[in-house]
Amino acid sequence: MEVTWWGHATCTIEDSGVRLLTDPLFVRRFAHLRRRRGEVPPPEAAVADAVLISHLHSDHLHLPSLARLAPGSTLIVPRGAPAAVPGLRMLRRMRGLLITEVAPGDEVRLGPVLVRAVPARHDGRRIPVGPRRVPALGYVVEGLSRTYFAGDTGLFDGMADVVGPVDTALLPVGGWGPYLGHGHLDAARAARALELLRPRAAVPVHYGTYWPIGMDGVRPHEFHAPGDEFVRQAARLVPEVAVHLLGHGEHVRPGAGR
Repeated sequence: MEVTWWGHATCTIEDSGVRLLTDPLFVRRFAHLRRRRGEVPPPEAAVADAVLISHLHSDHLHLPSLARLAPGSTLIVPRGAPAAVPGLRMLRRMRGLLITEVAPGDEVRLGPVLVRAVPARHDGRRIPVGPRRVPALGYVVEGLSRTYFAGDTGLFDGMADVVGPVDTALLPVGGWGPYLGHGHLDAARAARALELLRPRAAVPVHYGTYWPIGMDGVRPHEFHAPGDEFVRQAARLVPEVAVHLLGHGEHVRPGAGR
């Protein structure tokens, strides 16, 4: 099993010959955000057998990035996403994307790999005041190894029970601005999630990539520090977990099997 971090929440998970891509974001700038670290992922980053979308926020469900997928690609999204985001239906027509809608507990078989949707504690609306609430999700990828992609989430009761035993956890440890709202993990809370989940290995994601234009000097430690702080907090709470701090485009093979 191999994990590549492309920046923000975008990762490639390769297991048993199956290549999965999470929350693809392949632009240097969108809306009020600018990519401040790492190059825009290369074309090969968009090659995947299936794409996992955790929730509807535009830095996780980014339509121009999804348009870079090969025609006929499989897209796994929270149930209700095509109704809430009409652009998904357009991509299905124009690019032939195969869209599968899932809710917590649903499973999708991709050859030797099983993808299981799990709950997340996060606002699932497309925009903050949008009328459509679509549940935010995490995913557990089960092949030779079990890999948990948390998407965006806060801590929630029963987290370890619904996620189940995992070998590797891809956990958000920051955000794209100087302040985190509700339903997020910072470095300390992500370490607490690690203490609950007790995987063999962890990779911090969702930090140190995008930042609001013109705000480089506002709480810059919230951009630079979360990865290192997560390493420190994890070493204090769960020293037996191997934490892999990746640069953009770097990959790791954390190991498989319990």
